[in-house]
Amino acid sequence: MIYNADIHIHTVLSPCGDLEMSPINIVKQAKKQKLNIIGITDHNSTLHTNITSELAKEEGILALKGVEVTTKEEAHCLCFFEKNEDCIDFQEFIDNNITKIRNNPNKFGYQVVVNRREEIIHEIDHLLITAINKSIEEIEEKVHSLGGLFIAAHIDKSRNSIKSQLGFVPKDLKLDALGLSVHTSKEVFLKDNEYLKNYCFLKNSDAHYIEDIGKCSSQIEMEQLDFKSFKRAISEKKVFC
Repeated sequence: MIYNADIHIHTVLSPCGDLEMSPINIVKQAKKQKLNIIGITDHNSTLHTNITSELAKEEGILALKGVEVTTKEEAHCLCFFEKNEDCIDFQEFIDNNITKIRNNPNKFGYQVVVNRREEIIHEIDHLLITAINKSIEEIEEKVHSLGGLFIAAHIDKSRNSIKSQLGFVPKDLKLDALGLSVHTSKEVFLKDNEYLKNYCFLKNSDAHYIEDIGKCSSQIEMEQLDFKSFKRAISEKKVFC
């Protein structure tokens, strides 16, 4: 079957995420936009992955448990995991390697964890958008050791992408896919980057606001709606964007 996917979405937990980006609102909008798969990718935090996954499952949607990590090089990478315990393990890895600069909500935005009723149950004090003290190679190795997926975020952007920060995509870096933003297409991007033509590409919204969810998406051929099938489809490049 072909499933519609937008796997780069921020919740209210990200300081740059709008206050309307609660897990329940994200799932409602995903259903409205006829998305079958979403990815929850807050900056350096997995704390909203479990609740969003539960809410999405109730609506027949697969919510991938993910995080957008900022590497030592200040490149953004999407990391996805199948199990809650893997998210917990990876979150510990992040927490042990992030410089805990106190967040200023008036400058950067609030970083709150909410429940299914949108009640605030926790607030993160340290700023989540800072880089962690691990290289892109070290993060990739950790993700794959947990059976996860490691995807370069918005590879076409002039800031915080692997290409903008390193100048190129190292061919020995074990990336499962390359993400594209709403601002380009695979065809346009490859005109100037033909050396990346053999990668799997995924087009995502990088939504920070409700109305941006599903603004762009990818179609993925999968056997069934679960993480293992998604991972297999990525490795077999059964993605259309």
